[in-house]
Amino acid sequence: MLYLTQFVATICCAIFAGAAIYINFVEHPARMSCGTQMAATVWAPSYKRATVMQAPLAVVSFLAGVSAWLLGGGIMWFAGAVLIGFVVPFTFIAIMPTNHQLLEPGRDLASTETRTLLIKWNRLHATRSVLSLLALVVYLILLIQV
Repeated sequence: MLYLTQFVATICCAIFAGAAIYINFVEHPARMSCGTQMAATVWAPSYKRATVMQAPLAVVSFLAGVSAWLLGGGIMWFAGAVLIGFVVPFTFIAIMPTNHQLLEPGRDLASTETRTLLIKWNRLHATRSVLSLLALVVYLILLIQV
């Protein structure tokens, strides 16, 4: 059971980290290069679809990492779990206010304010990328040591 929880924690974390990094370095810069109005227009459905994919990955990786720790995998499995698990409250506390502003009805999607919010959103999202990448590094080091 320990190996299964370690595998699940690591694979979910890897998929989350890959998706988060892709969003920061590929998807968001590409949409921003199309102009503010287009970027804001496509950001909303992209954000909603990514949430459906990424939220469960973060939660499952966190729960599996905690389970690996409880099953005797060592405290570092808990540390990795905390890193990936922290993306959830960080999203609610730090990113959601910006998301809500971007999704306000009647927002001028071509405005400078919208562009500023999209740039801010990408910076905030980068924190999720870093946290998940750090968690993945912890998990991979633990797997290599087995």
